[in-house]
This record gives sequence, structure tokens and C-alpha cells, in this order.
Amino acid sequence: MARTLDINSDMGEGFGAYRMGDDQAMLSIVTSANVACGFHGGDPLVMHETVSTAQANGVDVGAHPGFLDLWGFGRRRIAGERPSDLEKMIVYQLGAIQAMAHVTGHRVTHVKPHGALSNMACVDADMADAIARATRAVDRRLIMMAMPNTELERAGLRAGLPVAREIFADRAYDDDANLVSRSLPGAVLHDAEECAQRILDFIEDGAIRSVSGKRIPAAIDTVSVHSDTAGAVAMARLLRQRLELAGVAIRPLSQFIG
Repeated sequence: MARTLDINSDMGEGFGAYRMGDDQAMLSIVTSANVACGFHGGDPLVMHETVSTAQANGVDVGAHPGFLDLWGFGRRRIAGERPSDLEKMIVYQLGAIQAMAHVTGHRVTHVKPHGALSNMACVDADMADAIARATRAVDRRLIMMAMPNTELERAGLRAGLPVAREIFADRAYDDDANLVSRSLPGAVLHDAEECAQRILDFIEDGAIRSVSGKRIPAAIDTVSVHSDTAGAVAMARLLRQRLELAGVAIRPLSQFIG
């Protein structure tokens, strides 16, 4: 199974006195961090701390823009956003994380939309194109992280952006290769051993499996573990160990995509 993969996680999603997940521990395991840009989570202090720690650990930093929905953690669907307005929201958030990376001596390498914004853009071409246009306008070298076989992946390719195809270690898939809604039982997976073996099987087969058992061919460049999932650190650590034992080289996206 000799190949190269990235392991990523969403981070910096706390704000004020509130913390989400163990970012310090995760940053000693993953190779790419998707940092909240202040809309669904994060604040200037959290962003600075997360980017600084990532830089010290040799971890790539990416923007993790979402809907302006701190109350709902960016996981509530917001309808009616005009594509031109959505572009400006993405540009705003990319600017915030780029400035923070600059002052810490790091750089932003990729973009991964968050939560409901990502879920909607995976099936809505207009939204996906707006995200891709905004990303390209800020920096055409930015890697678009997207689930394979989605409108977001296609939008990144149409915009001429480098694209990294992402699968999730801790989420179930439906027959359309989209994530099962968190409102449904079994959508979030918690058994670290089961999740690690599942990812090894996906990589070996070059395909993901839906909850019904449907095989869906998929290119795979990066594997995500949500930092706010219970047991996330143990899951990420075991996943990396199992991948490396299988001969997979674990590297940041910027070292092999683009």
C-alpha cells in the first residue's frame, strides 16, 4: 500500500473561555490543520495560538470558513445567500487567517469549507463555484480540500485550483457519497479500531463504502478526523500508526499536492 497521504483535522474552533477539542494533542499527530476563521468558531487569540502551534509542529495550516453562525457552530443550513455575497464572506475569512499566519511566520496552504456550508456546496454547483472563485481570487495556489465526486471538487477543478480529495475517518456516507446527516443514528463513528480499518480498506480498494454497502470509487489524498468527536486524539493516533505500518507515508498536503 505504498503511497502518500495527509491526515487533517478541524481546529481553532473555540472562542473566548470556550474550547473545542484538544488541539495541542491533535497538532502532534495530524499533518494539516483547518483553522476556523471567526464565523462559526475561533477568535483572534485562538487563531493565533492554533497557527503558532501548527507552525512549531510542521503542520500545514488551512482556512476553515463557514457560515456566520456562532450560535449553531456553522452546522445550520442557511438558505438564500447570493453567490456574490458568499464570495465576499469567504474572502473575508481567508484574509483573517492569512494575516494571522503571516505574523506567526507560517502560511496558508489550503481551504476546507466547514459544516453546513460544505455540505450544501457539495451538491450546489453555484455555491461551490462561489467558494472556488473566492479562493482563486485570494490566491490561486491555495489547495481546495473537497470530498471526491462532489460539486465542490468539480468547482475547484473548473477554477484551476489544485484539489485534494478528502475522506472522513469518523463519518458515515450515504449512497450519493455525501456525509450522512448528523441528525441520523450512526452518522458519527466512534470506534477507533473500526475507523482505522475502514480507512485502510477504502485506500486499498480505491473507493468508499456507503452505509448500505455501495462501493463508490474515489480518489483519496487526505483523511479527516474531527477534533470535537469523542476520543478524537486516540482515533487520530491509531489511524496514523495503522497507516504507517501499512507503508503509507504521512505528509502535509503542500508536499505532494499542487
